Amino acid sequence: MAQGKLARPHVWLPAAGARRTLLLLHGSGADEFDLLPLAKALDPKANVISPRGQVIQDGMARFFEYNEDFTAKEDSLLEGVNSLAEFIRAASEHYGFDTKSLVAVGFSNGAHTAGGLLTVHPELVEGIIAFGTTRAFERLEFTPDLSGKFIYIANGEQDFYSPPRKTELMIDEFRGFGAEV
Repeated sequence: MAQGKLARPHVWLPAAGARRTLLLLHGSGADEFDLLPLAKALDPKANVISPRGQVIQDGMARFFEYNEDFTAKEDSLLEGVNSLAEFIRAASEHYGFDTKSLVAVGFSNGAHTAGGLLTVHPELVEGIIAFGTTRAFERLEFTPDLSGKFIYIANGEQDFYSPPRKTELMIDEFRGFGAEV
């Protein structure tokens, strides 16, 4: 059963004696190879697991779909996050890494997905490093407990996708859930 959940294209790069595993989540139009150099820059001693997004929109691989105004289709985001959670559980079992030391590193669509994963499945990640991101969900029907989780956000001031005011709201929301941002 775990093998079927590992069927999506991905890269696994084990590191001898690794205490941490980096989950790399690419941006729109990229693939599982895109962020590999970043992983080595962030933590050269970590295991690396890098899955490909399973949604194709406008000819590009993504983890979830966007609306025409470039906001997240939240049902697609939730489906993508849940599918990714199944993949992580199967990969953890198959490759033998501990999700308590899993850090999701994402860019754009992948960063948004990392935030969604942390919000919906906080038990699967220690924290996230998000480049070019915004709030995962506009309306949450629950309050996640992110106590003990860390979040690093790197957004550009000129990024239309993640303008400073939206970034501030996202930071406040994560802190309100108990995360260190």
